[in-house]
Amino acid sequence: MDLIDLSKIPDADDRFLRFLDDLCQTLEFDHASYATLNPVSGTVQGFANYRSDWVDHYTRKALHRIDPTLHFGRKSIAPVDWGRLERTAHFHSVFDDAPQFGMSDQGLTVPVRGPYGDFGLLSVTRDCPKHEWQSLKKKVMGNLQVAAVHMHDNVMQSDLGIATLHRPALSTREREILQWVAEGKSQQDIGDILSISHRTVEVHLRSGRSKLGALTTAQAVGRAISLGLVKPG
Repeated sequence: MDLIDLSKIPDADDRFLRFLDDLCQTLEFDHASYATLNPVSGTVQGFANYRSDWVDHYTRKALHRIDPTLHFGRKSIAPVDWGRLERTAHFHSVFDDAPQFGMSDQGLTVPVRGPYGDFGLLSVTRDCPKHEWQSLKKKVMGNLQVAAVHMHDNVMQSDLGIATLHRPALSTREREILQWVAEGKSQQDIGDILSISHRTVEVHLRSGRSKLGALTTAQAVGRAISLGLVKPG
């Protein structure tokens, strides 16, 4: 996956929107949005490449108060397919009017939890037949989760309240192993390189994931790269 590296772009109001546009083009989605709550300042930050009339409609009706994609996404630790939400109380209240604004009710929300108690939600949509949607999800899920972590970490680091907090303290071995993962090495490969068992490699990976607030090794690597703890492969 070749997406914009937000850490290399000077601060600009439109860089996060550019990232969402690039994400949609690269992973074949129609629209994308991102929202986060800063645990230090309590402020909400959001970005979306939706049509302006949908944003106006959504804001005017205060749909964020009842949007199940936000409420269920916030409670989940795994990506939430919107198809699971069709029978929830407010799904149709939010999405019945969406088609007239060029919005699909077929989407996916990826929750991201950070090492400071912060969290974010990256949502993507695609208007296509169900079988194409299922195929697309399988193809891009890993890359989408990495992109969500990258977006979240860069939004967090752009806020002075978060930027001043201490970075996660990974051990030398944890950083070393995550660096090898970033280089594309398997756990068995890393064990052979470092002369340790692959189970010991997993112990260090598990510890690194925990310190970085990551659910998967891919998320941990993405976050470690964003924080400058390891270098891109």
